[in-house]
Amino acid sequence: MSAASPSSPPDDISPPSAAAAAPVPATLAPHQTPAAQAAAAVTLSRIGFGLLTVVTVVTLVSTIALWQKVSGMKEQLARQSADAIAQSMEARTLARQASDTVRDAAARVALIESRVAEVALQRSQLEELIQSLSRSRDENLVVDIESAVRLALQQAQVTGSVEPLLAALKAGDLRIARAAQPRLAPLQRAMQRDADRLRSSASTDGAEALQKLDELMRNVDDLPTLNAVAVRGTGLNAWQAEPIPADAPWWRRVLLTLRGEARSLVRVGRIQSPEAVLLAPEQSYFLRENLKLKLLNARLSLLSRQVDATRTELTQVTAALNRYFDPASRRTQAAATLLQQLQQQVRSTEPARIDDTLAALATAAAGR
Repeated sequence: MSAASPSSPPDDISPPSAAAAAPVPATLAPHQTPAAQAAAAVTLSRIGFGLLTVVTVVTLVSTIALWQKVSGMKEQLARQSADAIAQSMEARTLARQASDTVRDAAARVALIESRVAEVALQRSQLEELIQSLSRSRDENLVVDIESAVRLALQQAQVTGSVEPLLAALKAGDLRIARAAQPRLAPLQRAMQRDADRLRSSASTDGAEALQKLDELMRNVDDLPTLNAVAVRGTGLNAWQAEPIPADAPWWRRVLLTLRGEARSLVRVGRIQSPEAVLLAPEQSYFLRENLKLKLLNARLSLLSRQVDATRTELTQVTAALNRYFDPASRRTQAAATLLQQLQQQVRSTEPARIDDTLAALATAAAGR
């Protein structure tokens, strides 16, 4: 710098502050010469210049040091600023990545939650399906048993035989035993009770009734009518002549013969049903055939388990037997006895009933 150059003349320097700061002797010797005074002034000026130079150098050094320090601080600040900017950008990038990661994590969590919900739903549906399969197996078993029992019941009502119904109850009992379901135990007990009741009430009444009807139809042709002349007997139509003893005298034989002829010409009796007495001989054939048809209708009604129709037909046969046929004849009496027995059997015959089994099937089908 030009201010600190040592080659500058001392006259050009005007340091008023340095001259003021330099120590000035309090008094000058009056005996000093102007040359000495000039030399002293030069010395003083040199001393002041040196001091000024020192101060300037120190100031310059301190300024240089301060500048270097400030430059270092600027460089440090620049580096810190650059580092801060880099860190900020890195932080922003990391924040963006973290945001993306959080978003992806949220999406994955939502997807996992949805899958967990689907799995839970599928599990509940699977449990319901397993329960429904278990229930449906029992329900199918109950439905199969019910259909088989009802079909066997219809067969028993049509044919009059309880064997199909007993077979259906036994098969249902075996299926329930193999299934081993405690819920179907009441149904099994009900089926066993109905089977025991059917076995105890099963009889041959139907077969006996059919046999009696067949016997009646075979004996219809041999039944004597009221308007027929009986060859033997002591009833209302007993009009035969008295037997003539072989050892009787001739006059007695003649009298007995004349009396028999007279009695055969005239009949005396009480008529309770005029239409039976007035029945023409050729109409007896149609009467017997009509009676056979009524007995055949009674047989068909009995086979079809129509109790009311069977009773009606038997009542009509009994009325025709009492009206048109001789009640004193043993054959007529035997036929009347058979008809009475048939009516009693038909009254006592009841259709097969399995009320306990049907009620238990309804309860099992309802799921209780």
